[in-house]
Amino acid sequence: MYDQPRTAPSRTAMTFDQMLERVRYEGAYPTRERAEEAVHHVLAALGRQVTGDERVELAGCLPIEAALALTAQIPDAEQLTGWGFVKDLAARTGGTPATARWDTGAVLTVVSRLAGPDLLARILHQLPGGYALLFGQAQLQQPQHAA
Repeated sequence: MYDQPRTAPSRTAMTFDQMLERVRYEGAYPTRERAEEAVHHVLAALGRQVTGDERVELAGCLPIEAALALTAQIPDAEQLTGWGFVKDLAARTGGTPATARWDTGAVLTVVSRLAGPDLLARILHQLPGGYALLFGQAQLQQPQHAA
């Protein structure tokens, strides 16, 4: 038997158009363009926070257009908390913190599905507190031991 050439597996199970439709649904955006704007802004902001192998793996899980928005950013020297992330996004986009939080939740909920639970756990472990809720996950507190 001869080995048949195999095509490389797709980078993601979702196209960019499918991702935009999912974000549009999650965020209840009136247009595809509004969903695309949210995707680009939120992924650019996330690209300033996530570093190392997790950044590379996350980019590999996203449709190419979304991966480019994530990786086009140079990571910041100082990571922001989840709330700091939302406030920074609002300042950069000229929106309100409420709108930035809405956009973040709509986009990162879809990103969390594409990343899967293992990669998402590693990303959340790398980031300061407050990001789990942005990704649509429970924010579990570490038990405090008496000194």
